[in-house]
Amino acid sequence: MKFMMKEKGFETEVEYGKLQVCGDEKYGFRPYQLLVSAVAVCSGGVLRQVLDKKRLTFSDITVTTDIVRNEKKANSIEKIHMHFVITGTGLTSEVIEKCLHVTRKNCSMVQSVEGSIEITESFEIIEETV
Repeated sequence: MKFMMKEKGFETEVEYGKLQVCGDEKYGFRPYQLLVSAVAVCSGGVLRQVLDKKRLTFSDITVTTDIVRNEKKANSIEKIHMHFVITGTGLTSEVIEKCLHVTRKNCSMVQSVEGSIEITESFEIIEETV
């Protein structure tokens, strides 16, 4: 990827379109937002694949994140907690726990920050009514 300096922040062109990145969110995505998004969306996508492989019935996954930053250390991200809300039929806590374990091991973004950022997960299951 090639990032070009603009009046405010930087810009890159990817297959999907232009990505504006800036420390001021008036002018683009903030770098920490992109990092958290990468971890959350990678995890959600891998979880989706795991659920599909297990042939589990689900219609939606929502990932909400809470982050802890350290102001004394360049405002670095110290912790990302992801809460997954999975809507489906016949899902059990035991099965979802196992799926999240597989997800954590196979998410490239989680593996990339392992040892630097504490990653935690929780979940809830919403039983879909037919």
